[in-house]
Amino acid sequence: MARLLLLTNDLAPSAEVVPALGLLAHQVRVLPAEASALVETPPTDAVLVDARRDLAPARSLCRLMRTTGLSAPLLLVVTEGGLAAVSAEWGADDVLLVTAGPAEVEARLRLAIGRALMAAETEHDLAPEIRAGDVVIDEVTYSAKVRGRALDLTYKEFELLKFLAQHPGRVFTRAQLLQEVWGYDYYGGTRTVDVHVRRLRAKLGPEFEQQIGTVRNVGYRFVPPGRESAGATSDVTVPSPA
Repeated sequence: MARLLLLTNDLAPSAEVVPALGLLAHQVRVLPAEASALVETPPTDAVLVDARRDLAPARSLCRLMRTTGLSAPLLLVVTEGGLAAVSAEWGADDVLLVTAGPAEVEARLRLAIGRALMAAETEHDLAPEIRAGDVVIDEVTYSAKVRGRALDLTYKEFELLKFLAQHPGRVFTRAQLLQEVWGYDYYGGTRTVDVHVRRLRAKLGPEFEQQIGTVRNVGYRFVPPGRESAGATSDVTVPSPA
């Protein structure tokens, strides 16, 4: 069973947007057709964008999501008339006709998700090192360096830095970081993330601490080199204990 995110302004049940989904066992979450929806949603296996009626906004949304570092497959839900407008510059991985039957929808989802997983595995095999500006992370030796200087990181600090650097520019809430770095069975509060970010920035040093950017009232992101002035702040606001 795949975890699907359906972005639509109809906010109708998924079976009304793609009738075949009502006959499949996938977990579908429906949210407004806005890129900000990706910030609050848990990890997803594929994103579906409703482009049945408003093609121009759907195109803009797809292009915007690609620039924010979306790694999940992106599929467009279109009518037959809409097929003529879709092109590679949209950034979509595939299209789903609203009239497609369950077998076709299942096959397209399976292929899109499978291609994404294979691409991720190939990228990992070819590039065991994650490079983000002056930060180099070696997943094999669990080591990280900044401009050649080794960072003395704990396991969780390393995992946090690695996860953020793997998704440069993408914003993650504290809850998402807890889930991705600490795991589903971790019951600590989100304050843990703030503490680890503060320690990680201290170890990166004053020259590089701004690589871990704060998006106020949302969470954290890894700031790609050269974008330090794009609104990221190096001040962490730690919430007071309840």
